[in-house]
This record gives sequence, C-alpha cells and structure tokens, in this order.
Amino acid sequence: MDEKLYGDSIDSVCAALCFAMGVEPPEFAAKANKTLSDYIEKSFGGGKCDRLFMYNPDAIASWIYEKYPFLMREAIALTTLRLPLRTVMPSVTPVCFGTLYTGAEPETHGIRRYEKPVIKIDSIFDAFIRAGKRCAIVADDGCSLSRIFLERDMDYFFYDTEPEINAKAAELIIKDEHDFIVVYNGNYDSLMHKFSPEGTEALCELRANSEAYAMFDALIRTHWQGHNTLSGFAMDHGCHEIDGGCGSHGLDMAEDLNIVHLYEAHKRRGE
Repeated sequence: MDEKLYGDSIDSVCAALCFAMGVEPPEFAAKANKTLSDYIEKSFGGGKCDRLFMYNPDAIASWIYEKYPFLMREAIALTTLRLPLRTVMPSVTPVCFGTLYTGAEPETHGIRRYEKPVIKIDSIFDAFIRAGKRCAIVADDGCSLSRIFLERDMDYFFYDTEPEINAKAAELIIKDEHDFIVVYNGNYDSLMHKFSPEGTEALCELRANSEAYAMFDALIRTHWQGHNTLSGFAMDHGCHEIDGGCGSHGLDMAEDLNIVHLYEAHKRRGE
C-alpha cells in the first residue's frame, strides 16, 4: 500500500477544469493543477473545451487502483492522463467533493465533517453558470453531491439506483444540451463499507464503475464529435479495512488520502 502522501492536492483540480473551459475559476479556488493544465493545453493545442464530463465514483483508493488494474481496465485504457492526488481531511465524501468542486479547503467551503449542508461559497457550478454554461448533476437522491451544491440555476437529476443514474446520464450525453455533466456512483463505497475494500462484492462494483465509464466514453465519442471535451474518472477519497472485515475512511493516512484521477481529452472531429 501507499506509505507517502501524494504532493498535489485535490483542491488544485477545480481551477484546472475551469482553465479547460476557458472560465474564470471560483473565488476561493487554489491554483490550477499544473499537470492537468499542461495536459489540457497540449491536447487541445492551446484551445479550450466546450464540454466537460466528470464521472465521480466514490472511495476508490490509489492502492486499490494499483492492486486491481484489471478490474479498471476500461477506465485505464480509455484515459491518457494519470493524475495522483492527495484529498483533504477529514477524508469523507461531502468534505472531499466540496473541495473538488470549489477548489477551497474545508475550513473555507464550510463542511468539516460528514454532513451535507448547501455550500454557500463560490463553486465551479457558479463560475460556469456566470459564463453561460448549462450544468447538470446526476446522482442518487440523498448522497452528498445531491445536497451540497443545491440552490444553483442548473439541472438536478436524482434517482434511487445506479442503473437509473447512468441511464439518465447517457440520455443527457445523447441529447447534447449540457456543457458540464457530473455523474456520481456510490456503489463501490456502499459495499466497501459492508464487505471491506477487497471484498468480492465491493470489487464487483469497482468493475461496474469501469464499465460505466466505458459506456459514457463511447457515447461521448459518438454524440459529442462536434465538441472539444475533457472527461474525468475522478474519485473523492480512498479507503482502508477495519476490524470485522469492513471498510472505512476519514483518517489522516495514505490509504484514505491518496487517489488517482484519470482524464481524457477528446478533440473535435476533424481537428
């Protein structure tokens, strides 16, 4: 397993995503991640994206990624950039996604434990809305991403199951009406807590996450050919095994903090 913490913080991703779309980042966002920004600059020849798709599976740790790459083969094969990141403390879902999509540390965005208030500070969604972008979150009803970024002038689609979530996200890609789509799948996290990070039940959901991303990738390549698109396979935090054969996260340790985002630049067809 990882012993040292990765150097780049997850707070650097938000401004890099804004850079990709040519949008001024949120007010409190940290400096843009250089590796991701350089990848975007090189991939699009100095141009910008007009579509951003973020697939957010929950709790996939770097050590899981390294140990079970064959269960993530689609996501790995379909992405070009591997971006090691250190998430924030406490390493729990609303705190981490709060930082990912504001670029701010927990003490600034206001969520410092496992709770789901609406974040009031400037976020990537607010920045995109100001720039005239149409945004959507597709997630399960009651999860962190279905709560902490409410009260914005954007589209929300909340369902009870991953198949419903993924079907709606596929529909949105095909309709091609949104500039920014965020899709959350919490299936690996749910079963990791019950059966341990390496339990068969949890690893089957890890496999399902990779297959879901492959489906979204195929739809993007087919239905967004007229766009420059950046897509990401971007988790919030890691996980570790605890007594009783269960899984957990939230601690200041490499297993919980080290994650690896995967990104792919899709150039407009004909460029």
